[in-house]
Amino acid sequence: MKIHTILSGLMGCAFATGSTIQARQGGPNACRCLPSDDCWPSDNTWDGLNNTVNGQLVKTVPIGSPCHDPTYDAEACNALQQRWTQGSLHLPTDSSPMQMYFANQSCDAFTPRGQPCVLGNYVAYSVKVSQPDDVVAAVKFADKNNLRLVIRNTGHDFFGRSTGAGALSVWTHHLKSTEVIPNYTSKSYSGPAMRFGAGVTGAEAAEAAHKAGLTVVVGGCPSVGVAGGFIQGGGHSTLSTTYGLAADQALEYEVVTATGAILTASPKKNPDLFWALSGGGGGNYAVVTSVIVRAHEASNIGGASMQILAGDVTPATYAAIIAKFHELAPQMADSGATIMYILNGLYFNLAPVTVVDSTGDYVRNEVLGEFIDFLDENNVKYAAGFSTLAFRDHYDRYLGPLPWGSLSSSDYQYGGRLIPRSVVENEPAKLSAAITSLLPDRVIAVGTLGNFNPPHAVSNAVQPKWRSTLIQLQLLTQWSTKPEDWDAMLANQARMTDDFVPRIKAVTPDGAAYMNEADFNEPDWKHAFYGESYEQLAKTKKEWDPKGLFWTLKGVASDQWTVAEDGKMCRA
Repeated sequence: MKIHTILSGLMGCAFATGSTIQARQGGPNACRCLPSDDCWPSDNTWDGLNNTVNGQLVKTVPIGSPCHDPTYDAEACNALQQRWTQGSLHLPTDSSPMQMYFANQSCDAFTPRGQPCVLGNYVAYSVKVSQPDDVVAAVKFADKNNLRLVIRNTGHDFFGRSTGAGALSVWTHHLKSTEVIPNYTSKSYSGPAMRFGAGVTGAEAAEAAHKAGLTVVVGGCPSVGVAGGFIQGGGHSTLSTTYGLAADQALEYEVVTATGAILTASPKKNPDLFWALSGGGGGNYAVVTSVIVRAHEASNIGGASMQILAGDVTPATYAAIIAKFHELAPQMADSGATIMYILNGLYFNLAPVTVVDSTGDYVRNEVLGEFIDFLDENNVKYAAGFSTLAFRDHYDRYLGPLPWGSLSSSDYQYGGRLIPRSVVENEPAKLSAAITSLLPDRVIAVGTLGNFNPPHAVSNAVQPKWRSTLIQLQLLTQWSTKPEDWDAMLANQARMTDDFVPRIKAVTPDGAAYMNEADFNEPDWKHAFYGESYEQLAKTKKEWDPKGLFWTLKGVASDQWTVAEDGKMCRA
C-alpha cells in the first residue's frame, strides 16, 4: 500500500528554517539522515517497511494542519484551538508532543493560516506497534538507513523525548495488554504481580488492578504510561510513601534491543540491562514492549484535599502557612502520607493527601491535625474534604476524571529539584522563604511530599539521592500559545535555568533533580539526574547500544551527539 500521497510537499519543505550542517568527520554515518538529504530512504524503501509491519507505517500529518493552507478548515481549526491545551488532544496521536515548545511552531494551530505547515521537529513516520516484531522491524530499518529513532507511547514528556526531526517513531500506544499473575515467583519476589503492555496508561492499569482486587503504583497523571519513561525514569506516585518509586516495583521487562533481539531483562536474565531500565532513563537502552510489576492487595485509601486562598489572609500570614506546612512535612510523611501540593500567589492546595490502608478520619486527625490546628488558631479560612475510598476511586476523585485527568498540555515550562529530608528538617524556614520568593514572579510550585524508600530491598539505577528526598519539587511558569509571545517564552525558559531553579539549589546544595520533571536545560544534568549511577549506566549503554541508536535529550551518553537548529543530529 502506498502511503506517500498525504500532504504533498510536506517533507520537501520540512526544514524551511535553520541551517543545514554538513556531515562531520567520522564517516558516512556521522549524521542521521533528514528528508532533505540524499541518504533519505526512497518511497519504495518506506513501502517495504510498511509491508513488513502489515500496513502499520504512519506518515506524519501534524494535527495543526487544518489551520494552514492548503488544507485549511475554519471549523476544524477553531475546534483545535479550543482544545489545544488539553492533554487528551495530543496524547492519543502518533506524533503531537505534549510540550509544544518541542514542536518548534512547525505546524502550530495559532500561527497564521498562510504560514506553511511543515514537519520541522515532528517525527517523519511512526510504526504503529501491535507486536514486538513490529519494533524489531523499526529498529532494524532505522539502523540500516541511518535514521534517528524515538520511542513514543502518549508523548507525555517534559523533555520532548518522543519527537525529533526526521525520526522514525516506535509508537507503542496500542500495546494495551494487561495480565494478572496471582503468584509470581522469583528469587527476589514472590506474590501477586501484573504485566502491562507498553501502551497501558496509569488510568488503565489502576482500573485493571482494581478489578482484580489489587493496587499498582501509577503516576500522578492518569495519562502517563506505566512501562515507559515513568518507570524507567524512577517514577514517583501518590503511593510512594508505602511502596516506593515505580522503578522499585519492576520485576522484569520484555524488550527489543538495538540489534533487534527480543529478550527478557530481569534480576536473573540480563541483569545489567534490567538495572539500567529501572530508573536509568527512558528510551535509551532498549524498547520496552511490556513490564511485569509488583501488585499489592487492595485496601482503603485515606484521602483529603484542602485549599487556602492567599486573598483571604495577609501576605505575612500566607508566608507563615507555607512555612508551617514545610515544618510539619517530615512528620506528615512519617505518618504514612504522600501529599501532592501546589502553591502560587493565589492559592495553596493539598491535592491529594494519600494514606494506604487508612481512612479519611485518620488523615484529618493524625496527618493534618496539627496543620489544621495552626490554621484554626490563626483564623485562616480553608476548604477541605476527606474520604475513605478504594485506590481506583481515590485516583479518579482527586487526580481524574479518568482516563485523562486534568493535565493541561502546552501550558507550562518546568524546572525541578529533589529536596533532601535534612533540609526540610533543619532549615524549613529557609526552604519556605526560597519558595515564597518565587511567587511574585508568577512561579507555581508543585510538590510531592513523602518517603521514597521501598519496604523491600532493591538494586536499580534510580538516582541515589531519591532515597534521602522528602519533597520532589517542580517549578512551573506559564507558556503562552500566542505566536507573538514566542521570544518572551524563550526568555522565561532562560530565567527558569538561570534564576528560578538556582534559588532552590541555593538551599539544597546536596540535592538533585527528577529527570522526568526538571528543567531540560539543566546544566549539571549528569549529576542532577543520575548521580553516582551515571558511570555504570554509561557502561551499560555502550554494551547494549554501541552505535548510539537510542538517543534522548539529557539521556546517558546523549552528549556524544549534537542536534542543530534545523534538527540535524550528528556525532559530537
